[in-house]
Order: sequence, then structure tokens, then C-alpha cells
Amino acid sequence: MTLSAFTCSQVCQIERSAFQAGLSADVLMERAAQAAFQLIQDKWPEKKQLVLVVGKGNNGGDGCTLAQLAQAAGYQVTAYLASDHDELSESTADLFDSLCATSVSCRSAATFEPIDGAVCVDALLGIGFQGKLSDEFKSIIEAINDSDMPVLSLDVPSGVYADSGGVSASAVKAAVTITYIAHKVGLLTGQALAHVGELVLDTLDVPDECYRGITPAISALDEQVIATALPPRHRESHKGDFGHVLVIGGDYGMGGAVRMAAEAAMRAGAGLVTVATRPEHVTIVSGTRPELMCHAIRDASDCERLLARATVVVIGPGLGQSDWGQSLYSLVLKSSLPKVVDADALTLLANQPMHHDHWILTPHPGEAARLLDCAPTDVQNNRFSAIRSLQSRYGGNVILKGAGTLVCDQEGELALCVNGNSGMSSGGMGDVLSGLLGGLLAQGLTTDQAAQVGVMVHALAADRVANREGQRGLLATDVLDEIRAVVNSRS
Repeated sequence: MTLSAFTCSQVCQIERSAFQAGLSADVLMERAAQAAFQLIQDKWPEKKQLVLVVGKGNNGGDGCTLAQLAQAAGYQVTAYLASDHDELSESTADLFDSLCATSVSCRSAATFEPIDGAVCVDALLGIGFQGKLSDEFKSIIEAINDSDMPVLSLDVPSGVYADSGGVSASAVKAAVTITYIAHKVGLLTGQALAHVGELVLDTLDVPDECYRGITPAISALDEQVIATALPPRHRESHKGDFGHVLVIGGDYGMGGAVRMAAEAAMRAGAGLVTVATRPEHVTIVSGTRPELMCHAIRDASDCERLLARATVVVIGPGLGQSDWGQSLYSLVLKSSLPKVVDADALTLLANQPMHHDHWILTPHPGEAARLLDCAPTDVQNNRFSAIRSLQSRYGGNVILKGAGTLVCDQEGELALCVNGNSGMSSGGMGDVLSGLLGGLLAQGLTTDQAAQVGVMVHALAADRVANREGQRGLLATDVLDEIRAVVNSRS
């Protein structure tokens, strides 16, 4: 099943539909607590102590109900209240008072102390948190993070903005987050991923009809997108059927970048791939991969005839920002061919912004910040807003790389890639992606298709390597070797 995620307002709408269907808030709270308690028993069966940190809203009520279940099951429970009692919602105040009437030790969060061998339950802040953390809450969160206790966050790690994926001045770093009713968009990308830990969804048995008519804010890509776009080839096919990619780049010292992009285009299935690069890099490119056609480019005029024969252009890998690179970039902008714009070409675009309908832009957060004239932290604080702004300003399709890569089509619709791994944090990965995209465009995919398929193939290829050999030390050239297997996996 395709993973879908919703905004907080949409989740509240689903919850209201559940109430109209006959479910009460008390029933949902009880189910939330039972699901969380079962998760504690499954994840940490040897631990029989619970440290609960309670906030003033419904999230705190979920925590209090969970603590009552744990206490009744023989757990030693310590509950820390992070707000003044008179600030608690009526239902949370009643639940907290009932909890304190048992053998549970109830204390002020100002006296928070970790307990060896305990699980900490974060029930401080829920999905409604959008503001700024108080100094008191910041101190509590930092104390939780400084402890050695594994943390279970209820619905969302406190301090994480569930709609954007950004974080406040501090945020709980959970080992596991159990989120309720539906996935929240902000827990699947950006800074939130450093805080969520393992993400578990429990729908609380909300009826399917409560979700009907509510279109998810974003859906995750799956392998079917590859199978749909890349059906088996006809037996009478020939290389002319699968396009001609021209990869331009490789200024002094960066011949490897254009070489990896070119091979990725071939591994994706392009019929022909030509490389335009510095004369000094011709042997680097074609010496180890003779299938690539490589041409020495001393100035932009040397590239004109190559451009005339191509069906797709990839520009940017190792391009540099010298007069050589700028002249080639200017030449490509005059062409009506579909384009993949990456790396140094994105920096040149940021210097002279323009709008184009037939290109794919592939910025990482730093490049996105240059394109939007803001700080990288602004991009990461709300990747959804950032990618939509990029698409609106520059047109075409945009891929905002990073953990939880986002893809924006020409209508502003978003897709999310939940595959991929931290081993991809190494040089050359972006070059492989740009070449891969070019190879897909050459085979006749639209820019919308190529952007989604390319991101998915890239991530799955990297996961194949990581699952076999580990993430640390994963190289871009390792991913190259897996692309062919992924693009043929459903053929």
C-alpha cells in the first residue's frame, strides 16, 4: 500500500468524522494508550519502569492513560507534569489526578531525573504545537535527550512541527514515535527525521469512510512508478529508439563528475550518451567506459554540433563557474531540448534566475537556498514550502534532495521518496542522479515521469548496496552498478 500523509488540519478533519461516526474522544484516547503500551512491551520487554513527561493538552491525556495501563500491569511509573495544574485541559487534569491517586509518583518536571532501566514517554506537545518553546520546555526536552532512557514519543516528538518537518529551539529525539490516525507530512522529511526514530502508525481503528473525500497532502513513491514508466522493450528495438543524452561538464579537476553522470544515463537505458568536457578529461571518461562518446571542448563553439544531435541535455556535473562553464551554460539555455540542471549550473541559474517549463532542477538544500536567496536552514525548516517556491519561480520539475527527497511536478503537486539511506551522503551521488534523469528523459519519459522514476531508482539502487554491504563507505559508483537491476526489476 502506498504511504500517504496528511496535514494536521486534515487529521483533525478525519478525527471529527470519527466522532460523527460514533467514536468518542475517550475511546480514541484509550485506543491510543493501548497501542503505545503494547509498543513499549514489544520494543522493550525487559524494562518495567516508565518515566512519563506530561503536557497540558490531549497529548498529555494520552500519556496519563498509558501510564494507568502500565501501572495496572505492574510497571513502576513516575509522572512529571510540565505545566501548572490549572493550565491543563479539563480531561487531562482529570486523568492526571486519577493517575496520582494510584501508586504513581507524580512530580513537577522541574525536578526531572532519568531512571536507569526505564522507558521515557514523551507526552509533552502534540501536533498542534506551532509556536516557540518556552525556556522551561526547552530545558525539559534537553534533559530527556541527555538521559540514556529510550524515548517513545506520542503522535509527534515534542518540539517538531508536524506540518513542516522543522524543529523548534529543541526537540525530543525519540527512539520510536507512534503517530495516530494518519501519517503527518512533517514527520517524513527534513529535520524531523533526526528526531522521529522509528515511525509507527496506528490508525486507532478509525473507519475507512472517515478518510474518504480527504486527499492526502503527499504520497510516497513506490516501485510501481518504475514498472509503469519502463515497460519491457520490444524485441525489434534499436539504440535510436532510446534517445541521445549529451552530458556537459567536467572542468579542471572534476572529470569524474561528468563521467559518473554519463554512465548513469547509459545504465538507465539511454541509446547513446555523449560527453562534452575539457580536453584533459577525455581519457578519464572514455578510457574506462568505451561505450561513452567523449569530445574535447575548448570553448562553447565546439559544443554546438553535439547539441544539435542530442535529444536531452544534462548540464552541471563538474561544470565549474569559470568562463568556460558559463559559456557552455549560456549555450544550453538557448536550446529547446529537455534539460537536467544540476550542481554548478544551478549556481549559475541562481545568479540569473529564469523560468523554463522543460527542465528538471535537482538542488540539495544549499543550492535551493541560493536559488531562493535564503539560508539553508530556511529550506530545511519547511521543505514543502521551499520546493513549491522553487517550482513557482523557475518552472519545470524540481527535486529537493536530502533525507525525505521531495519531487514537485509542473502543477505544484508533491511526491515523497521514503527510500534511500545515509550512506548516500558522499560525493558524486548527485551526479549519478542527474545522469539517470537524462537517461530516462531520452527514453521518452515526460519530465514529470522522469523526476519521480529517477528519484526512486536512485534511492532503491543505493538501498540495494547498503542492505548488502552497509551504509558507511557507500560510493556513487557502487550505485551505478545497481541502476540496471532496478530499472529492469519489473520487466
